[in-house]
Amino acid sequence: MATEAPPPPRNGTDASSAPVTPTTEQFVEVQEGAEFGELRRTYRSFAFPLTLAFIAWYLLYVLLSNYAGGFMGTKVFGNINVALVLGLGQFLTTFLIAWLYSRHAANRLDPKAEAIKTRMEGDA
Repeated sequence: MATEAPPPPRNGTDASSAPVTPTTEQFVEVQEGAEFGELRRTYRSFAFPLTLAFIAWYLLYVLLSNYAGGFMGTKVFGNINVALVLGLGQFLTTFLIAWLYSRHAANRLDPKAEAIKTRMEGDA
């Protein structure tokens, strides 16, 4: 079974409404341009610090689990201890980061990327 369908034939369709594929030179030109550089900076300014913070938080959890067993075993309430709370915090922060990134992409990345895409398909 094929995973991709071939493009529909253009017989009887308006060729101006179909997106035009840019050339390699046009892709390179856009990639080297200021607008694409700004898109990359916007992405990196969000993704890199958050990634580093999450990795540090995860490593802290692992190190505490390995070397601070007494602290991690401290009861918070009932049978719930610090290790369980921090472990659930890992899941919570994962979903929080995904939600934050989704909002960031929708508000800041997608409009810039769409503008570049529209311009490229129109110029090609």
